[in-house]
Amino acid sequence: MAKYEWLSEIEAMVGRQYGRIYAWDKINEAMVRQWCEIMGVDNPLYTDAEYAATTEHGQLVAPPAMLQGWCLAGYGDEILAPGSTTENPYEVLKVIENHGYPAVVAVNSNLTFDRYINMGEKLYYTTVLDSISEEKTTALGTGFFVTLKMTYFSEQADGQDDEKVGDMMFRVIKFKPAKQPEKPAAKKEAAVRKRPKPGISDDNRFFWEGFEANELRIQECNSCKKLQHPPAPVCMHCHSFDLGYKVASGKGELYSFVVMHYPHVAPFDSPNPIGLIELEEGVRIPAGLIGLEEGVAPKIGQKVQVEYHTFDGELTLPQFRLVSPEES
Repeated sequence: MAKYEWLSEIEAMVGRQYGRIYAWDKINEAMVRQWCEIMGVDNPLYTDAEYAATTEHGQLVAPPAMLQGWCLAGYGDEILAPGSTTENPYEVLKVIENHGYPAVVAVNSNLTFDRYINMGEKLYYTTVLDSISEEKTTALGTGFFVTLKMTYFSEQADGQDDEKVGDMMFRVIKFKPAKQPEKPAAKKEAAVRKRPKPGISDDNRFFWEGFEANELRIQECNSCKKLQHPPAPVCMHCHSFDLGYKVASGKGELYSFVVMHYPHVAPFDSPNPIGLIELEEGVRIPAGLIGLEEGVAPKIGQKVQVEYHTFDGELTLPQFRLVSPEES
């Protein structure tokens, strides 16, 4: 690939360390509990103080996967916690953009954890521009892979050295989008777009085949009798491989929802309401919503009932109809 004179400017930035970005709050039970609830994590080490006291930790700790979340900017205009640096760890992306590479896509990230984080600790991280690749050509376009490394610390009192608690490698590509191929001449009759078929494996075949029989089949462990969704090769509760299924009633309530307005994707209707349904049996399942009144948003907790609809003459899927209070 070509070697540009201006590359010396960004190559000189490699190894630069940027100042601290602080967490808004100390590690606290309320945020841990809310994170666990949203993520579906039920490990008592994070939420049950009596249980945590009997473990090697002797107290509640925070889930390691929360590490990045503690130091995120506030909601809105990239608001950082007081005391944080005014430097921009991503300034190299602006430099590359000024030379004709306007697009950016996250490529991958990797978190490592040195230890569990305890309640009351105050975290911050520093950033190092780890590397910038040679110019690469990908399916997206031509550009540069930029890798940053964030190191997380727990702030210590009484003059002690702050303790490193984890790292995150974060990589993006800053690129010129590839030239889009010319669109073929419009045909008189546009091809009919069918609904995409699900990926079916031995672990979830029972689930998809159930719809042909108008059954909502939820995976059940034959050992501990607990339910889980989506289907998996092993029980998430007792780790047994002896799995079957239970036919659910198809009744439940709306736990959450989103209404997709854009982009318009054929063959789906627009707007396209999608709900997260909490079934009577206790598990949650995402599915399309039907029966919405125009201009009236569904309500969290509203009762729903499954219906089975066949698309393209070959694919039967469950959709949940909102039930009015009079019908429930």
